[in-house]
Amino acid sequence: MTNVQPDTEQRSIAQLEEEGDIAADYIEELLDICDLDGDIDIDARNGRAYVSVHAADGANLSLLSKPDTVSALQELTRLAVQSKTGSFSRLILDIGGSRDARRAELERLVARAAERIEEGAAEASLPPMSSYERKLVHDLVAERGLHSASRGEGADRHTVITRVG
Repeated sequence: MTNVQPDTEQRSIAQLEEEGDIAADYIEELLDICDLDGDIDIDARNGRAYVSVHAADGANLSLLSKPDTVSALQELTRLAVQSKTGSFSRLILDIGGSRDARRAELERLVARAAERIEEGAAEASLPPMSSYERKLVHDLVAERGLHSASRGEGADRHTVITRVG
């Protein structure tokens, strides 16, 4: 019998902190291998562990803070946590402010899509993105008083924005 928790099960703060500690150890080893300096912060909120890596000016985290790299490292870190806990992890990894940069990019995408709707388009589709990014987009769209829905499957899952009907 496996000990895999369903996505809908809410984790305790202690479980999230354990995930964060395991993830931080994994990332710390990676930074050591890459000979990069970075400070690691762990937080537990909204049913997820958040691990942030930041460094003082002059440290070169830019190599690891590209969106595709952060996404890949997040998946590897989730696997490391899962191998230690036996449970699927939904942890979020941020390196060098990459999540804030991606949120700003998503805000620009939503603003352009909202402009298309205001100019008369029936709907505006955004490119495929992760479930976490789609959640951010849904929140941004709602703040603008518009409606959004996810469509597609797997790697093609994307958000479509429409007027509130």
